[in-house]
Amino acid sequence: MKTPQRLAALVEEGLVDEVIGQLMSGKEATVYVVRCGEAIRCAKVYKEANQRSFRKNASYQEGRKVKNSRQARAMEKGSRYGRRMQEEVWQSAEVDALYRLAAAGVRVPQPHICFAGVLLMDLVLDADGHAAPRLNDVELSEELALAYHALLMNQVVRMLCAGVIHGDLSEYNILVGEGGPVIIDLPQAVDAAGNSDAAEMFERDVVDLRTYFSAFAPTLKDSQYGKEIWAHYESGLLSPELPLTGQVVLDEGLADVDAVLLQVKLAIEENEIRRMCE
Repeated sequence: MKTPQRLAALVEEGLVDEVIGQLMSGKEATVYVVRCGEAIRCAKVYKEANQRSFRKNASYQEGRKVKNSRQARAMEKGSRYGRRMQEEVWQSAEVDALYRLAAAGVRVPQPHICFAGVLLMDLVLDADGHAAPRLNDVELSEELALAYHALLMNQVVRMLCAGVIHGDLSEYNILVGEGGPVIIDLPQAVDAAGNSDAAEMFERDVVDLRTYFSAFAPTLKDSQYGKEIWAHYESGLLSPELPLTGQVVLDEGLADVDAVLLQVKLAIEENEIRRMCE
């Protein structure tokens, strides 16, 4: 196919030898299949800010680091330089997250380079060697839905242990590659420790997965994996090896209000008797 304008710079620099075709187009980017030497990869071309449809952009940027205070002030003011810095931070967030998550054992595409607003990374393939389909395009049995859900719960745990929350995890941002689900689309990735909305975003990611998979496996409908995992995270006990139940156990000692009130009443009566005997 004819080389898209946004990929021309990569061809000129020798990073891409041939553009084979368009793979998909989403709210954040358009993805192309490209040839780099003998390797077949994908090139993710980020859309400009005014063309993106992602919601609540500002809340996802909380906690992201910039190089210096000048950049931070420019981004806050919304100057031309500041907007350019915002774009660089937005794009580099996915690259940084991919490297961190790959090192943590999370099933994500292997990134190679981000150049001129284009991210080059491995093309995720299915068992037949074709481009992997999105999860929402795959027919699931109850058994397979339970298996994929369990694997993804382990993946979100690994992500959280690495300090990353996807922020928009759903059946549309998961590919089914050889060996199971692969998580994609991370430009809105959230710093778990640096974002005040982190707990809410994590819960939403897990609930969205529960909603999707429970259509195939109804036993997942009442599960509480999000709350369970976050409680372990806050306690400092979370690890990829920690068994999950999907249930949250309440502290009955804290919930027994009647027992507390009885103790208060007895203490008051005892104090009154003591005063009468004095």
